[in-house]
Amino acid sequence: MEIFSGEAAVKAPVQPFAERLAGHGLELRRGTAQTLQVNVGLTCNQACRHCHLAAGPGRSESMDRATMAQVAAFAARSRFRCIDITGGAPELNPDLEWFLAALAPLAPRLMLRSNLTALAARPHEELLALCRRHRVAIVTSLPALNASQTDAQRGEGVLATSLAMLRKLNGLGYGRPEAGLELDLVANPTGAFLPPSQCQAEQKFRGDLARKWGIVFTRLFTFANVPLGRFRKWLKESGNFENYMERLAAAFNPATVEGLMCRTLVSVAWDGFLYDCDFNLAAGLPAGSVRRHVSQMAGPPAPGEPIATGDYCYACTAGAGFT
Repeated sequence: MEIFSGEAAVKAPVQPFAERLAGHGLELRRGTAQTLQVNVGLTCNQACRHCHLAAGPGRSESMDRATMAQVAAFAARSRFRCIDITGGAPELNPDLEWFLAALAPLAPRLMLRSNLTALAARPHEELLALCRRHRVAIVTSLPALNASQTDAQRGEGVLATSLAMLRKLNGLGYGRPEAGLELDLVANPTGAFLPPSQCQAEQKFRGDLARKWGIVFTRLFTFANVPLGRFRKWLKESGNFENYMERLAAAFNPATVEGLMCRTLVSVAWDGFLYDCDFNLAAGLPAGSVRRHVSQMAGPPAPGEPIATGDYCYACTAGAGFT
């Protein structure tokens, strides 16, 4: 929207997200916690342009085994339905195998958000055997099937390495319905625009991967990039920030609020402190606006507790949402 004053046209700022919610008679409060998401560190072998955490080779934040033990104890007394391991590149945490083995008995579903190139760069046979044994669902990012697009976002040679690792995972049964081992893909846009239809994107990925490389997968998810971290910096430097925020705000869908992941998720950072989601972790907004360590929690945050928000939350409520 533009406000005209004399000869100059000035863009009005995007309406604050909290005001937008209130205008629809909505508020974000916790429901029953079902998912424990654990960020095991910001070290990564890539420095992706879209990364909301600004993870990369120069980051040293990493969860140690003592904190992992505290997280496992928290999971044991909280009875989550799903435990979701993320990073950075989780594969670069030296205690990842130990952590996965400790968590496997504690929830019906265990997920690993894998960076396929980090997985390829380390001795991975033991990790993959452990994932297969415990039926760990693997989720990985693959923004496009065009090398120039993928490599522009994630680094040179990323697509070729990712495809090789996907074939290896298929060989272990991942992505094959008869094996029951989940292999999910996530496609984020490579620029300052919103994602395409998830259904259409999945059909294209499924057809192209099968036809060109003989690769199969379970599901594909398309999500908007969140304007935090390195992506926010790129938006600002490229002059795209205001327009991108306007696109997100214009695509706001109030029907997504009920199913937002932050309502049923607890996020734990590499240092053991709690957040409502990985995006609030990136923004430095602790769960319940109180800095609480996982070791202090008798159980998950209580239903009804308010969820911290920022204008970047428009990314989670645009279109089909980020659930």
